[in-house]
Amino acid sequence: MSTEDHPDAPRTRAEARAAREAAERDAEEREPAEREAAEHSGTGADTEDASPRGSLSERSETKRVERASASRNEAPNPPEVPRAPEGERLRLPPVAQPVSSSTASRSPLNDPQPESPQPESPQQESPQQESPQQESPQPESPQPESPQPESPQQESPQQESPQQESPQQESPQQESRQQELKRTPDRRFLYTILAVLAVLGVVVGGLSAVSLLQGPRVSDVQVDEAEAIDVSGSRVILTANQSLQQIDESQVTVEPAVPFTVDAEGRSIGIRFTVPLDDSTEYTVRVAGATGAGGGPASDLSTSFTTPAAKIFLLNRSDDDDSIFRTDLSGENAVPVFSHPRINDYRSTSTRLVVAVEDDDGSRILVMDHDGDNVRELPLPGDGYVSSVQVSERGGLVGYTYSDRELSEDTGRASVLVTQSIDGDDEPQIIEVGDAEASIAEWQFVPDSAAVLFIDFAGTLSLDDRSGGAGSQNMGIAVSLPGISRGTYTAIVRRADGSTVALNLADGSETAITASDPDFGPATTITPYPGGTLRHIVARDPNGLPTGQAIIRVDDDGAATSLFDVASGNAILQACPSPSGQYVAITVAPTLVENPYDDLLVPLPKTLQTHLIDLRSGEEMVVLTGFDASWCQMAPRF
Repeated sequence: MSTEDHPDAPRTRAEARAAREAAERDAEEREPAEREAAEHSGTGADTEDASPRGSLSERSETKRVERASASRNEAPNPPEVPRAPEGERLRLPPVAQPVSSSTASRSPLNDPQPESPQPESPQQESPQQESPQQESPQPESPQPESPQPESPQQESPQQESPQQESPQQESPQQESRQQELKRTPDRRFLYTILAVLAVLGVVVGGLSAVSLLQGPRVSDVQVDEAEAIDVSGSRVILTANQSLQQIDESQVTVEPAVPFTVDAEGRSIGIRFTVPLDDSTEYTVRVAGATGAGGGPASDLSTSFTTPAAKIFLLNRSDDDDSIFRTDLSGENAVPVFSHPRINDYRSTSTRLVVAVEDDDGSRILVMDHDGDNVRELPLPGDGYVSSVQVSERGGLVGYTYSDRELSEDTGRASVLVTQSIDGDDEPQIIEVGDAEASIAEWQFVPDSAAVLFIDFAGTLSLDDRSGGAGSQNMGIAVSLPGISRGTYTAIVRRADGSTVALNLADGSETAITASDPDFGPATTITPYPGGTLRHIVARDPNGLPTGQAIIRVDDDGAATSLFDVASGNAILQACPSPSGQYVAITVAPTLVENPYDDLLVPLPKTLQTHLIDLRSGEEMVVLTGFDASWCQMAPRF
């Protein structure tokens, strides 16, 4: 039988106990009155009144039970108990359940329920005995029911939260296991780092041991191959894998042989070539017996590099526009890079062209890239004319002789020597001799420096370093300046007494230029190159009339060889060796009687040819149309 059949009956044992206690108290209150009535009514009355009194007792008890039930129904709902996970039964803590205004409390839901002391009362049966009927939810009844694990409808969001379940579900062993799992990735990461460090230590130690056993090795090489064929002073830098002991110049060799100096410090060895290198040539630099600063075995350090093929610029004048061409040494890939109606002169550096052009109002100097782009104009001292343009690659300077357009006996400047930055970021500077602007007859830049060597109209030879402020230094009297050797600071000077000497510009000492073997006669010009000189010889008959001209190659030991010659009626204007002395460009004016002159500031025959010759073998390579090869330090004079 269920409490649903008797809604007024107590639903729990606690309620039954409360109802029984209330009935007992009511009976105790009625006993004095009943005894007093019994004394007055006697025994017969007792028999007659027994049934009514019993009915009254039942009604009183029923009212007590109803009041207890109403009090229970008005009591607040107890908090819901979390549902145990599937497959597990947990022992839940007691939950307080108010029953009435009294302090009675319900027994824990999981504790065994004692049997009711009132078995005769069907209303007081245990809810556990009636569980099949109580498992179905009663929406109309606010009373809490025992949690049913298999009923998902009774779950609340709070019951589904793992954070609320974990404190009840995890034992100390489980918490220890989870903490151990959390620490495991950290330990694995630490073990991985330690393993990597151990491997690196082994590798570094192994490499160090190998390095000590094998000696120093080359770890890096720096060289600019293109610059090396154009200018002297280029370098190759070897960097070793460890600091080195002192390196002596005798330990270094370069093949093919070329003069050099050595500068070594720490791990680096710098080899500076004092002359330009040959083009299209493989060079090998070797340092023998290099030893680490900390000792150990010695080893050889070496590297090889190949220089690029040479290219040159040529000026070609015509009845239309004059043009500057760039070409390889075969002459088959000539490309015009700049054109102008009147190009008077030009010079080339490793990256730029400096071009002097003539307009109706005078001369202008233009600076541009090798392909003719980024043209800009340099300022001049005034309105006038420019000639004998030269450049200093190392000093970053342009030099030229300048004359004002308006000249008179008392006003104007004539043939003054001017230098200025090739970048155009300064004003033109006129060179002075004795605090006066000097008119210059002949001049040249000293190769690989910012110094100029010149002869003024009075015949004084002077040296002026434009990078300092010392001014001009008197170097004696001279009548001509044939040339200056690259890399040695030695000038070829013809003195007033007719002798030709090699003048050391560093200390002023000089030595006589001896005749060649065989002797081809006096030279009109002498052009130095690394390893010797080129001498221009004019052959004459007994009457002094020219019979031909030739270029003679004279080695440093005086041995002479005829390299190139032309017959009478032709003229050699200029011979310009390549920077390394590997080739020579010889400018020839053919058939002079049929070759008219142009009308530029420095007039030249209109038809000019350039012969390219291998200076080592003496073989002619090609004949090109044009003149003033970029290997020349200055324009030809005739």
